[in-house]
Amino acid sequence: MEAFDVLVLATGFDACTGPLLAMNIVGRDGLRLRDAWADGPQTYLGLTAHGFPNLFMITGPQSPSVLYNMPLAIEDHVDFTADAITYLRRHGYDTIEPTRQAQDDWVAHTNENAQATLLPTSTSSWYMGANVPGKPRKVLVYLGGAPAYRKTCDEVIAAGYTGFTFQSAPEPESEPEPAAVGS
Repeated sequence: MEAFDVLVLATGFDACTGPLLAMNIVGRDGLRLRDAWADGPQTYLGLTAHGFPNLFMITGPQSPSVLYNMPLAIEDHVDFTADAITYLRRHGYDTIEPTRQAQDDWVAHTNENAQATLLPTSTSSWYMGANVPGKPRKVLVYLGGAPAYRKTCDEVIAAGYTGFTFQSAPEPESEPEPAAVGS
């Protein structure tokens, strides 16, 4: 039997989007997340995606996720999600979904931050999806820093969840009362 100092099982990984796409998530009107993200991830705050009501992605693509203390990143996203669900219930709503404009603005902001770095020029960085053949080369993490990200999320909440739309489920039609029998 051979002795090993270290055994490395490097099977590759599809960071940030791979696990979400593997779940075959289907949103409004049958839209598949895989199709919505064919050209790369499209999120609002790295937490939600237009066309996918009530979908919260903890440390999702275009959030700072791996660029700051991961337990804190997870805690921030779980707190945001729990607060949003509480907001829905308190206001009688059933769904929350980012607007297309809020999502587009966040993606543009995320890409703008990336352009201020050398990351987009990397030929092999998993931060750009370059380690997965055929994966769109898009920045997968928010590079603006955790303090700026947390401030943005706090401002979104303080403004009544700016960038989101809310809906209530339609009231079910009530059945007519049966006619009295007899008498």
